[in-house]
Amino acid sequence: MKNYSVMHKFQFRVKRSSHRSCKWHFKATSINDSAMFKIRSFSRQHTCCLMDETFIQRKRTAAVLGSMVVPKYCDPKTVYTPKDIQTDMLSEHGLNLSYMQAWRAKEKVLQFLRGNSCDSYNKLPKYFYILEKNYPGSVVKLKKAADDCFLYAFVALCTSINGWQHCRPVVVVDGTFLKSAYRGIMLTASTMDAAGTIFPLAYAVVDSENDASWKWFFEQFKEAYGERPSMCVVSDRHESILKATSVVYPGLAHYSCMWHIWTNIRSKFKKGHLQLHELYFATARSYTMDEFNERMLKIEEVDLRVKSYLYDIGYHRWSRVHATVNRTFTMTSNIAESLNAVTKDARELPIFDLFEYMRTLLERWTKEKLSKAKGTFTYLGHKYNKELEDNSTLSQKLRVRASTDHIHNMLDGVKRYIVCLENKKCSCGQFQLDELPCAHALAALRHRNETYENYCSPYYTRKSLMLTYEMPVNPLPDEGKWEVPQHILDEVVKPPAGDKRQPGRPHKERYKTFDEIKSKKYKVSCGNCGGEGHNKRTCKNAPKKK
Repeated sequence: MKNYSVMHKFQFRVKRSSHRSCKWHFKATSINDSAMFKIRSFSRQHTCCLMDETFIQRKRTAAVLGSMVVPKYCDPKTVYTPKDIQTDMLSEHGLNLSYMQAWRAKEKVLQFLRGNSCDSYNKLPKYFYILEKNYPGSVVKLKKAADDCFLYAFVALCTSINGWQHCRPVVVVDGTFLKSAYRGIMLTASTMDAAGTIFPLAYAVVDSENDASWKWFFEQFKEAYGERPSMCVVSDRHESILKATSVVYPGLAHYSCMWHIWTNIRSKFKKGHLQLHELYFATARSYTMDEFNERMLKIEEVDLRVKSYLYDIGYHRWSRVHATVNRTFTMTSNIAESLNAVTKDARELPIFDLFEYMRTLLERWTKEKLSKAKGTFTYLGHKYNKELEDNSTLSQKLRVRASTDHIHNMLDGVKRYIVCLENKKCSCGQFQLDELPCAHALAALRHRNETYENYCSPYYTRKSLMLTYEMPVNPLPDEGKWEVPQHILDEVVKPPAGDKRQPGRPHKERYKTFDEIKSKKYKVSCGNCGGEGHNKRTCKNAPKKK
């Protein structure tokens, strides 16, 4: 009724069995003393003055205003600020709200939709029980402290475990901070599917990125996924990740994201940034030792300290050609960063809603990617088919000389390359490291009238893509219909002790380093000469007017 009064711009008083001077009235009675009411009679006609001072003095409550904007907050990605509430209420209902009234309305609706952050932890035992029941074969773990306070939680759904067998065993891990009342860190592990897109493997919530939390995460990950031949881990060089993998996966290859190493170089060594940028990435992506050594000499000429720094890290950690296990196209931790960007708004949710958001995200992605896989009519997935097409274009200008049935000489101008189709190798290094025919290999195959299908990694094929998403993530029933044993319902999980967010406006973005703030996002280029750092107006290379 309060909502109705706001919508129709009038206010009312409530008195039991009151004498009515106005014909407007509303009568309702409870049904069997329950929380439900039945409307007996309702007359909408007013005979009083709606602009009476008595009515004007009465105020709207935050709960009523919040109930009117509930649809705006159902999706955590929707940005709807108190200022937006003020604007919409004034334009739609003629209500002039203060900012504080609008802010309180927003808080009320968020509390209604998401519940109390403290109570959210207590829902985890029954939620994890339902996950294990509906997704048999999943690995779901909850760890508490001695006083029943929440410590860690881990989820790896059976659909991801099943799909992992059809993806290359390169695991990218990362951690990102949560923005809810009790904060914490969300850890994720993901890989790339046959289309070159993100395939989430596992996610967890821990107190912080430390040795104990990462060790626990990898222990659960190993229980779910085991260890495969040629498996490797890629991360941002966090020390706790290095320690945890060496303990849980002794002997496993661990590589660093080449972009994170570059940001460290940029902040530590100020000399020759413009020269070092392209040179460093070209060195990291080198396919042969000759290319690598040649580019390292150029880095040494620009700044000797950078070469020493890269040597101390270990060439095998960031260089493609020095890697002991083939990491193919995964030179950065970009897929983990992209997953963090997707969950940016969801990280404000209470922990129960966060886990459910991640499950629904997997449900949606599995359906979408399976549909795309069914609509793929090429032998390879999208990313690798595009790579093959680019190589095919380059192969058109090569001259081929066959030495044997399997060994061919490729003449590219003054350069000579040797391709061995039997061993799937090329002297350019790209064929064996990418596990995809390079331009030289495609020219040799064209010379033999042979197709490329038998020379591509099986992890890049449409068949692998279909098998990755063959097991769907089925929806969960409504929470009111969950059948949970009493001992699970009786389990108590308290929020983390002493980790609640301080009062005040929360900080939602990562604190950036001075170098990140100082560096420009876009480079200014000249329209006259094509040079960087100046524009047409200040160009000194333009021809002088006569």
